[in-house]
Amino acid sequence: MANIENQKFIALDISGKNYLSWVLDVKLHLSAKKLRHTIDEDNAASNEERAAALIFLRHHIDDGLKYEYLTVENPLELWQNLNDRFEYLKAVVLPKALNDWTQLRFQDFKTVSEYNSTLFKIVS
Repeated sequence: MANIENQKFIALDISGKNYLSWVLDVKLHLSAKKLRHTIDEDNAASNEERAAALIFLRHHIDDGLKYEYLTVENPLELWQNLNDRFEYLKAVVLPKALNDWTQLRFQDFKTVSEYNSTLFKIVS
């Protein structure tokens, strides 16, 4: 059990609510491990690289998603399936964030920390 790798960041929730931050985290970690090319189109990754990337991806998704994509053996295919499933969130989250940004007023908050907290939520 000592060889099991701890999660580097929060796993992708089955609802997809953390999909946008998860995508960024996965891309950064795969780049650091020199495995980013395994999720790009027309890659020439070796079987070992694909296996390492797939293990990493499966380790960072919800158990329900793991079971749903149990038969997927290519990290690119898993990446595309998850993208197809959750990509719509960009169309939902961005307009809401833009609206929240335009409605943000400093005078609506009692403290600067409340304002900063709301501001950082919008930005993220």
